Amino acid sequence: MHGMVNIAIRAAREAGEIMIRQLNHLETLSVSEKSNNEYVTEIDKIAEKTIINIIHEHFPDHSILGEEFGKQGDNEYQWIIDPIDGTTNFIHGFPVFCVSIAVTRDDELEHGVVYDPLRQEIFSASKGQGSQLDGHKIRVSKTNSLKNSLIATGFPYRSNKDKLDEYLKTLKNVIQSTSGIRRPGSAALDLCYVACGRVDGFWEFGLRKWDVAAGALIIKEAGGIITNLIGESDYLENGNILAGNPKIHSELLEKITI
Repeated sequence: MHGMVNIAIRAAREAGEIMIRQLNHLETLSVSEKSNNEYVTEIDKIAEKTIINIIHEHFPDHSILGEEFGKQGDNEYQWIIDPIDGTTNFIHGFPVFCVSIAVTRDDELEHGVVYDPLRQEIFSASKGQGSQLDGHKIRVSKTNSLKNSLIATGFPYRSNKDKLDEYLKTLKNVIQSTSGIRRPGSAALDLCYVACGRVDGFWEFGLRKWDVAAGALIIKEAGGIITNLIGESDYLENGNILAGNPKIHSELLEKITI
């Protein structure tokens, strides 16, 4: 396993422990609203700072792009951090949230780690080396028909509520074409679940780079496809995401229009 992946795993585990310790004291948690339906807690900030400190112990010159503290530094290597993906779930005690950490080199994804602290599951990938769940190789599902597929999604919120009507059209199309839809509330975990075959595909409008970066590499290294909603490769900048095994991605693309 690559050294940067080991550091990312260590950082993700420490951030996850901070979350777990807080779960029995959610009533004392300080929560503020960054924008409409977008929340931040003191735990988000503490967890992100913990991750940054661990990264800089080993790679002091590397730059950081974090959800809470923004961009820091200018280096060919950049760490992209979401300290709690699924903050709304976390503050309600709903058990679906994770830590997401990716590393890019010259804007190309090199490494990705997603940690689910409740299930203690570590998803990881390095470019050209495949994807793993707790050290075991994973692959996307072999489901070859949309009608037999289970698909994950996320609802438009925050500043992309103007996409709600368009999203509802896509939702209707997909509901009519699949065996089931799930909305867990953590895009990073949704992407990892595509990578390991727990769901066959995923789509969502208006995600941020830190929501997607680690999971995107994990999907690609597990044999899946990830694009924007019209099949193009600028999904990290675009924020509209469509992912799945090759067959399901192709069929979903025909059902989803923006």
